[in-house]
Amino acid sequence: MTGTPTTSASEREVTGAAPDGTPGGADTLSHGALSHGLKQRHLSMIALGGVIGAGLFVGSGAGIATAGPAIVLAYVVSGLLVMLVMRMLGEMAAANPASGTFSVHAEKAVGPWAGFTAGWMFWVQLCVGIAVEAIGAAHIMVAWFPSTPSWMWVLIFMAVFCGTNLAAVGNFGEFEFWFATLKVAAIGIFLALGVLAILGVLPGTDAPGTDNLTGNGGFLPNGTDGLVVGLLASVFAYGGLETVTIAAAESEQPVQGVAKAVRTAMWRIALFYVGSMLVVVTVIPWNDKSLTTDGPYVAVLKYLDIPAAGQIMNVIVLIALLSAMNANIYGASRMSHSLVVRGEGPKFLGKVTNGVPRLTVLASSAFGFFAVLLSYWWPDTVFKWLLYMTGAAILVVWGFIAVTQLRMRRQLEREAPERLVVRMWLFPALTWVALAAVVGVMALMLRDDDTRIQVYFTAGLTGALALAGYVRQRVLAGRAHQG
Repeated sequence: MTGTPTTSASEREVTGAAPDGTPGGADTLSHGALSHGLKQRHLSMIALGGVIGAGLFVGSGAGIATAGPAIVLAYVVSGLLVMLVMRMLGEMAAANPASGTFSVHAEKAVGPWAGFTAGWMFWVQLCVGIAVEAIGAAHIMVAWFPSTPSWMWVLIFMAVFCGTNLAAVGNFGEFEFWFATLKVAAIGIFLALGVLAILGVLPGTDAPGTDNLTGNGGFLPNGTDGLVVGLLASVFAYGGLETVTIAAAESEQPVQGVAKAVRTAMWRIALFYVGSMLVVVTVIPWNDKSLTTDGPYVAVLKYLDIPAAGQIMNVIVLIALLSAMNANIYGASRMSHSLVVRGEGPKFLGKVTNGVPRLTVLASSAFGFFAVLLSYWWPDTVFKWLLYMTGAAILVVWGFIAVTQLRMRRQLEREAPERLVVRMWLFPALTWVALAAVVGVMALMLRDDDTRIQVYFTAGLTGALALAGYVRQRVLAGRAHQG
């Protein structure tokens, strides 16, 4: 009997083929396929708002306190690295849309052990992130409603976003669209107010000039050590950019969608981050204690005498936390589903119902909630170890992305150059620069006591996953040879 050859589910995930063997399909099992319910507007806002998290609104204050006005330089450097990583991701995702994104690409270009390691490392990172964001959001709610227990809010948030992700991918897209819109609008308004204050045209404000940039110890008040700490803080503030390439596989036009999202988001992200930091350190002195106690955005808004500045920013931070939580549940469920499709996870989790991998949504949410419980039961031991193990995970993932893109690009140029819709700039030079930068940031982390332990724990988790992936690869190779 003759006919069109078909591909296995594992092959379809790796090659981006549809069930009939044609290019461009999503992850598929006999139970059904992932849907294509995300629109271009969803992808654009996910790309734009996905990296705007609580780390920018609150955590950047610590970076300013150590780096001073040089925090602007730190965000420029880390922003350039993020642009390179995003461009590499965009090139691979446009050439081969898959919900397993870089894990799928690493499996094909480097080896099954690499896809296994990168995928499960990313999954653990996202699940721990779910817990951290749920706890942070609960703290804000308890501050507003002191008589309520924090666990109640964690349970409510987990139930809401687990439920929306169980229903349809369009729900995730709509939530992220509006969350991202609010975050982008908030930063846009902040930048506008900041520029007006710098120009001295806001009522009751005088143009600060360069006094705050060059005074109080100068542009680099704590030397290069302070700049290094600020650089590390800025790198981790950019986490979350991978979500758009995961989501691209479930969009209406995966190739065009991810290409457009990557191209339009990069410079805007840089503008929001670098622009925000420049406004903050220009408007108020870098050593103002309110930058760390209230957060940089609240500090500036209070300085500008904006009514209810603290509560306004609390609402924005809550939105940022819930947005990240929603995105992490989505990303973790799709990554784990991709791993299951490729035979790298429990088969029973692979079922797809109405275009949604509901069992991996539940499993990812359950792991996140379990991590929350660990934060209550053993906050200073087990939960802290989890945080340490994922502390440098984003750098490990970026390293896999760079190595994978180096190898995948050469394969595509030989076999299917027409699929290079998005191309990495100055390949391979800038890919090597990005890889060197990732290694350099890890080396800088080894200089500090607080971050050194994160590198050690993350290295341990990476090594354990790599060993498990390699053993699995060898076992499967042996079986295939015997067969």
